[in-house]
Amino acid sequence: MTFDLPPLGINVLLTALILVAATYDIRFRRIPNWLTLSGVVAGVAMNTFLYNGWQGLILSLAGLGTAFAAYFVLYLLRGMGAGDVKLMAAIGAMVGFRAWFGIFMITAIVGGIAAIVVVALRGRFRKTMWNVGFILSEMKRGRPAYVSNEELDVRSPKAVGLPHGAVIAVGTLVFLGSCLHFQG
Repeated sequence: MTFDLPPLGINVLLTALILVAATYDIRFRRIPNWLTLSGVVAGVAMNTFLYNGWQGLILSLAGLGTAFAAYFVLYLLRGMGAGDVKLMAAIGAMVGFRAWFGIFMITAIVGGIAAIVVVALRGRFRKTMWNVGFILSEMKRGRPAYVSNEELDVRSPKAVGLPHGAVIAVGTLVFLGSCLHFQG
């Protein structure tokens, strides 16, 4: 599967969106609704304009819906905050389904690496590996792990936190950079 670089106007708005979101998430541990809603509206409007009406609208809504659905599942499992869900939905609205999937994959890799670094720096590697095993065993039983272990709930002060908005920003920038590299 190849990924195309979105048009320049969308890239500029997307970059502004993710940088502001990352800054807010790092400083305040939240991503404001006005920012994500603006991203959704701008993405839908720009794609509708740039891709001749219905085609652009469908592209944008497919990205929005797919991103929202994937991250909403993570939110329901208490592995992601609501701001992260809305940020990914806004990114999906801007870049469409195909490019969003690329951003999602790179963000997952960046997030995994960042999580390992944070866990190692905090000296919690063994505890984290135990938690991963616990999560998998609870999944086999069809139970959410956060119910029995509150440190597995992203909303808990006992959880090892990582500003996922910043991870999303890095993943998106890596995606855009790789698109530039492979197109050039």
